[in-house]
Amino acid sequence: MTTVEITPHLYRYFPQLKNRTIRAPAGSVAQILRAVDEIAPGFKDYLLDDQGRLRRHVHISINDTLVVDRKTLSDRVPDGGTLYIFQALSGG
Repeated sequence: MTTVEITPHLYRYFPQLKNRTIRAPAGSVAQILRAVDEIAPGFKDYLLDDQGRLRRHVHISINDTLVVDRKTLSDRVPDGGTLYIFQALSGG
């Protein structure tokens, strides 16, 4: 199993993920996002554009390495690894 960590401000949009350990079977980033989307419908759509690519303001890392494949999300998350999801914040 892998663990998924998200930035706290995403709980505002997906409160069902708050105060729980998010786990998914090891696999590609795309597979793990689908697993999280089953828990919190709309999660995947929030992170991906209409072509299934990672939105520009979203960053994902596997353990301490940023995801390379932002188009098909084929990077593999190993068993016991952690997938971190960050959304850039902007404003003035």
